Amino acid sequence: MSSASTITRHLRIHGLVQGVYYRHTTIQTAQRLGLQGWVRNRLDGSVEALASGPADAVQALIDWAHDGPPAARVDRVDVSEGLAHEPLQGFVQRETGSPRFQCNK
Repeated sequence: MSSASTITRHLRIHGLVQGVYYRHTTIQTAQRLGLQGWVRNRLDGSVEALASGPADAVQALIDWAHDGPPAARVDRVDVSEGLAHEPLQGFVQRETGSPRFQCNK
């Protein structure tokens, strides 16, 4: 796969990732990388994100997600192919989501 190929990935980040500016720094990192998508807290204490853009930039966000901001403690990052159910514009924060919602099928 070429690094210029556009890909979309769904991330679920587990650990101490709420209340430590994880969403805010995800947005900053994704915007710096030129990605489209969103990030939000989940009711189960995880953080969920959907990132779309050049393969190398998406991979850079995934790599960053394993560490997150300084106050975070990331236990694991689950990554799967993502589907955008609506056009993505910019990288934004969304409202907290239910653990039953599935971003991808």
